[in-house]
Parts: sequence; C-alpha cells; structure tokens
Amino acid sequence: MKNIRFTASESVEIPVEEQYVPIEHYLRQPERLVKAIADPNLTEQLSQERFRVKMRPKSFLMYRFQPAVVLKVSPASDGTIHLNSQDCAILGNEYINKRFGLDVIGKLSATPVEGTTHLKGRADVEVRVELPPALWFTPQSLLEKTGNSLVKMVLGRIKQQLLNQLIADYYQWANSDTSQETTSHTTAS
Repeated sequence: MKNIRFTASESVEIPVEEQYVPIEHYLRQPERLVKAIADPNLTEQLSQERFRVKMRPKSFLMYRFQPAVVLKVSPASDGTIHLNSQDCAILGNEYINKRFGLDVIGKLSATPVEGTTHLKGRADVEVRVELPPALWFTPQSLLEKTGNSLVKMVLGRIKQQLLNQLIADYYQWANSDTSQETTSHTTAS
C-alpha cells in the first residue's frame, strides 16, 4: 500500500477601486464569493455558509474522476472570508474515493495599502491518496510532479476567476439597488 500527498499554495493581491458600498460588505456574502470563483452549474448551496463545489472531470495518468468538496465559507465581522473544506469525494471512481482526502484552507481580506484597498488572500490545498496497485511501480517523483502540477493548475484557475470575476461582480453588486438594501439591512442588524 502506497500513500502519496500533493500540495499547492496560491497567494493573491488585487487592488480594488472602492465603490459607494465598501468591499467588506460584499465579502460578508459567502454565496457571492463562491459564485465568483466556481462554476454555478457545478455548485450547490447546502446552508448559508456551506457549499458543495464540483470540479470539471479530471484525468490523472490513466484515471478519470471528478473531485467534489464541501466548503464552509465564513465571513468575519472585519470583512475577512475564511474557507475550510469539511468533506470531499471523488465522483466516478469509488476505489479512489474511499482512499482520498482533501484539505482546503483559504483566507481573503480587504486591506488598506497606501490609501487604497487591496484584496489579499491565500489558499493552501493538500490532497492525500492511497495509490491503486496499478500505480505502485510508477516512480514516486513522477506521481508527485504530476499530482502537484494538477493541484497547482486547479488553484491557478480559481485565482484567475478571483482576479477576473470577483472584482467585476463586486462593482456590479455595489452599483445595484440590491447592495443598497443589503447594506442598510446589515447596518440595522
């Protein structure tokens, strides 16, 4: 029995042009963040702060599978968002699903930098898997290189979504009537 671990980390810093409604108000809405970084067709909201996010099917060496993770997205009063994985599954391959673990830890916060606001964040992902016998004789360095590249690629796509989609969604939300209602409701609470 061979166990292997893959890891990746990504950091992001995005300057934000503040709108009428500060971005901290936007960050208090976990569903908006999840919709901005994940495909809405592959996302299911389980509760106010819990979401099941499926990735598009992936191939790793000779195996095809679809990872899914339940994320808890917790906003703090200072506008910081914390992401933590609570559960995971590999859809389409029961053998790997029973021998698979995934941990996601992330944080995104609005930070003042020289008179402007920047979104600063970091995500760390760790994947653990017990290798199927067919891969036991594959060099561990090749498996680690391939697996780490796959995890890094997934985090890179999420970062791109954050860079492109999140800020655009914030600007649209901040300039809509809905944000004014949310802000007055949040302030009244």
